[in-house]
Amino acid sequence: MTQNSDSKYWLALSQLSISGNKLLQFFDHHDSIERLFGLSETQLQSYGFRQGLAHKLEKTNWDKVEQDQDWFDQDNKHLIPITSNDYPSLLKETSGAPAFLFCFGNKALLNQHQIAIVGSRNPSPQGKTNAQQFASSLAKAGAVITSGMALGVDGFAHQAVVDAKLATIAVTGTGLDRVYPAKHKALAEQIVETGALVSDFALGTGVRSTNFPARNRIITGMSLGTLVVEAAIKSGSLISARLATEQGREVFAIPGSIHNPLAKGCHRLIKQGAKLVETAEEIIEELQALALWQLEAQQTNAQTPASSEFELDSDYQALLAQIDYDTTSIEQIIQRSGLEIEVVSHMLLLLELNNHIASVAGGYLRK
Repeated sequence: MTQNSDSKYWLALSQLSISGNKLLQFFDHHDSIERLFGLSETQLQSYGFRQGLAHKLEKTNWDKVEQDQDWFDQDNKHLIPITSNDYPSLLKETSGAPAFLFCFGNKALLNQHQIAIVGSRNPSPQGKTNAQQFASSLAKAGAVITSGMALGVDGFAHQAVVDAKLATIAVTGTGLDRVYPAKHKALAEQIVETGALVSDFALGTGVRSTNFPARNRIITGMSLGTLVVEAAIKSGSLISARLATEQGREVFAIPGSIHNPLAKGCHRLIKQGAKLVETAEEIIEELQALALWQLEAQQTNAQTPASSEFELDSDYQALLAQIDYDTTSIEQIIQRSGLEIEVVSHMLLLLELNNHIASVAGGYLRK
């Protein structure tokens, strides 16, 4: 991590639970995170922070901060604040975006086109093969494969990519100084060589069940689409699929035998509007236009203000007109527009990437 006057303050914040969106509001008025530590409780609440933050900041464990700085002094270890250009742009646009990410490896991958692969921790032999083949094919087509380094589908997908000496991102549910599951220590070391480990949890954070939904939100939030390889009806992978849908991202599912309990979750997703895929090429074709559009939008946004409404074609203008400047649920947007959910999800993603709307808790709002 590049040392600067603000780095210790960002590390201090990693000891707390703090909203990335609230920090962005703070930076509308201040240019240094250090200033946050000098504000009164009343001032902090005026930026939307929860009551008690001033007291917590006063109790910062600066010895722990110094220890963390020593860890980040090593090569390829980064703390990436939400204000940094290295912070993944897709994730930044989601509601509940974390205030910062810890990254061990190639941080440039965070803003490349990612496809998430998730699935059962105990896949069938065919599920294992599917995870490996889809991950390898998608990576060779230029996608960065993002997953959670769990046993099963996650691990098989990561391993297939590193075996091909290509890039994969593992989002962990612990601090980056710990590897979970321990069985994947060697895999984690391989991932760092060509890809990256990512977490929003402070160094020293151990395994907690509550950490994994937050991890899943990052996996789907950074990705253009999420592929569910195998999943039972009651599966964490279905939570990831729901998160992806809420974030306006594409969801893909691989069908299986009606007699395979690990196919039932995928079949349910397909009934709910996920795209049935049989080959990696189908995912590539679906997301290629989105990926190219995202790249063009990022380049345009870096040079000029956000595109104005008249540049959208009539279909997108019509959908945009159905979104209020207050939070509008996706159900309201579907009802008002009369379009199918998969069409609306696709269009919302493009509107969000072009900075016409923002994803917030409960739906979207017009900018």
